Amino acid sequence: MSGPRASVAGCLLTPQGLLRGTLRIHGGRIAGLSGEPVEEADARAGSMPLVLPGFIDLHLHGGGGADTMDAGDAVQRIAREHARHGTTALLATTMTAPLDEIRAALHALAPACAQRTPGAARVLGVHLEGPYISPERLGAQPAFARAPTLDEILALHAIAPIRVLTLAPELPDCLALIPALVQAGLRVQIGHSAGTYEQALQALQQGASGFTHLFNAMSPLHQRAPGVVGAALAHAQHAELIPDLLHVHPGAIHAALRAIPGLYCVSDATAAAGMPDGDYRLGRQSVRKCQGGVRLADGTLAGSTLTLDQALRNLLAIGLPLEQASARVSAHAARYLGLADRGRLALGAWADLVLLDPATLDVLQVIVEGELLEL
Repeated sequence: MSGPRASVAGCLLTPQGLLRGTLRIHGGRIAGLSGEPVEEADARAGSMPLVLPGFIDLHLHGGGGADTMDAGDAVQRIAREHARHGTTALLATTMTAPLDEIRAALHALAPACAQRTPGAARVLGVHLEGPYISPERLGAQPAFARAPTLDEILALHAIAPIRVLTLAPELPDCLALIPALVQAGLRVQIGHSAGTYEQALQALQQGASGFTHLFNAMSPLHQRAPGVVGAALAHAQHAELIPDLLHVHPGAIHAALRAIPGLYCVSDATAAAGMPDGDYRLGRQSVRKCQGGVRLADGTLAGSTLTLDQALRNLLAIGLPLEQASARVSAHAARYLGLADRGRLALGAWADLVLLDPATLDVLQVIVEGELLEL
């Protein structure tokens, strides 16, 4: 904002519900909340902006023409692009690649993890999506999958903080590594896996806590072979899902919402997010953006062009009320990472806010840690 103290008026989506009132900011944090309760229908019909917690994206590869595997200022460009769409915090997500390339990417990401760039979203750390995945379920990942070792992962973690790690539990010795990885502070997610239901369940019992882009690049649900999807629907407390309505059918989204209490939404966005149709990079892969999606030359979906403001609109379009839709793009992701001071409009929390037009749900303003961004 323009100074250390500021206020925002609107329909505030708090943990106690919608309030028509005022939020005060001091020192980058929420210092006061006041107002009268208001129903969602009345808030949507009124003229005051909707004030929601800033969106939190835990799986994001790029945007604005930049990719997280690039060097230089790529991650700052990505964080600025997604902040324009209401994302106030994110995990920079890597691609499967030769180990030297992953190390180089982490070295480039480390400074952004340590200090937020003005005008950009907070980079909370790294989501290492590969190379410890199944060669049978690469999806759009390049063919550099490898078996994990604890020393190798911890050495990467020492370069830049890995907050989330995607693993295929069927890889050799993978299950035995999970407790030590959890002890080191990593959230282990099951993904890019051809594993069985039983292997996924064992991974959860060992301490794995989530699933990477649920339904995509994993063994599907069959009544006699429930697969990784079946394990997630039966046992998961948390999982991420891409709600661009291309990766997952609305019916499958509703099934996951009923089954998984902490389901949260991610963009899986590529460099093509926020850009015109054309050719882009996703790690080592060449991808093409057209008709709202991003694909490899063989037609395989390769990440998305999604931003989380559109994710929110998509969730509302398939029938979720505003409070639930907002939680799926903010509060649940924060809770999964153990962040009590993000993803909610509450006293003492970071002033991460997105102001939306009540009728169109277009982004009007974004505030990151008290800073009003230029959109």
